[in-house]
Amino acid sequence: MLNGADGAAGAGDKAGERRLFNRILQRVYRRNGFSPLPVIAIGFAGLILLGSLLLSLPVASATGAPVTWFDALFTSTSAVCVTGLVVRDTGTAYSTFGHVVLLFLIQLGGLGFMTFATLIFRLTGRHITLREKLIMQDSMNEDVLGGIVQLVQWVALSAFTVELAGAAVFALRFVPLYGAGKGLFFAPFHSVSAFCNAGFDLFGGGRSLTGFAGDGLINLTAIALVVLGGLGFGVQSDILKRRRFRRFRLHTKLVLVSYGALAALSFLLVLALEWSNPGTLGPMPVGKKLLAALFQAVTLRTAGFNTFDQQAMRDCTKLIGSFMMVVGAAPASTGGGIKVTTLAILVLTARMVARGESSIRVFGRRIDPALILRAVTIVFIALAVVFLDVCVLSLLQPGEDFLDLLYECASAMGTVGISAIGSANLKPLARIMIILTMFTGRVGPLTLALLFARRQNHTRERIQYPEEHVLIG
Repeated sequence: MLNGADGAAGAGDKAGERRLFNRILQRVYRRNGFSPLPVIAIGFAGLILLGSLLLSLPVASATGAPVTWFDALFTSTSAVCVTGLVVRDTGTAYSTFGHVVLLFLIQLGGLGFMTFATLIFRLTGRHITLREKLIMQDSMNEDVLGGIVQLVQWVALSAFTVELAGAAVFALRFVPLYGAGKGLFFAPFHSVSAFCNAGFDLFGGGRSLTGFAGDGLINLTAIALVVLGGLGFGVQSDILKRRRFRRFRLHTKLVLVSYGALAALSFLLVLALEWSNPGTLGPMPVGKKLLAALFQAVTLRTAGFNTFDQQAMRDCTKLIGSFMMVVGAAPASTGGGIKVTTLAILVLTARMVARGESSIRVFGRRIDPALILRAVTIVFIALAVVFLDVCVLSLLQPGEDFLDLLYECASAMGTVGISAIGSANLKPLARIMIILTMFTGRVGPLTLALLFARRQNHTRERIQYPEEHVLIG
């Protein structure tokens, strides 16, 4: 009979054997051409299609006359891709059923459909296969397969906890304003919309949060929800576990520094450029100006809410805002865009070249050179998509201001959701372009590029060709 030490050793050996077996199977799956990317992309597309069908039902319409399927498709894409661009006024065009559908689409799109699939698997006692774990790993943008199921469960629990807390705070304002029934629905809807960086609102008239521009409780709560959702679940977990900045993973440090720097820069630029603008911050008292500028700085990280007229902004502010929106939030978050760490890698690469160094060194660590190639590829694809969008939209919408079109396209790529022209004014083909751009921004430019790329030829890669110098710069 085994004693306690022998039993523990036996259990440890079995655990090690399982880990080794999982690693072997993982390599077999990868080498045989299995990729989670099509599953993730198809999953989002399927969810969008289902949402469009539900939103086009007569019961989803506030008037009983069904919303056209094309409009429902645009709204469903915007909800699943947590963007917030709309062609129908969300608050008045859809019924309570339609609003509930939108709420679920936003939640599923923000957390990822694999998160909910994992919860269902665990609740029903179904075994989660290695193939499904690989899909979870890619959807969560994690490097390590071990513990991925526990991480997904933690993501769901933490998200629901934060959203519930946000709903409780929102209820303090919405219940007195709209009554118990409406207020208690508005509170969780806008909490989920803020945490998932979706930007959908139910106030009607395309007002977003302009009616609460001076309300510190609403603004600061929305900002907190947007930031928590935009930092990424891995970053949240790391902060809770390690607690001190010097102990954080390099990824966490880069996200916090780059996210904070961009938000601070956006705040200062918006405040300086719009301070005297009569259409935005000009008429506001100083305190309200500071709050509105801070909210605008955070919403550019893919939140989608706004507290002042976006069309009335100065051209310089729109141009800077377009750049900030394309950057987006952090990886493995509820936001889209090229991600703040991608920009950080490019900035660090420029510093490396300027110093004549051979590798990127930051916070006492060295970054894999392969990340530079990935970062450059992501930025190139994203900018190419935005450039194509603006060119096409400028031909389709000849009467619209060019910067407003750029603002719209950047908002779609970054899955932000704020608009200077109003998406309802776009022609059908222009809407299709925006739909595709929102999908690209949420799934990820590199993910789609890899999805449509041909399978890698390892034999060809082993052939080494002569090297020759090319002039650049």
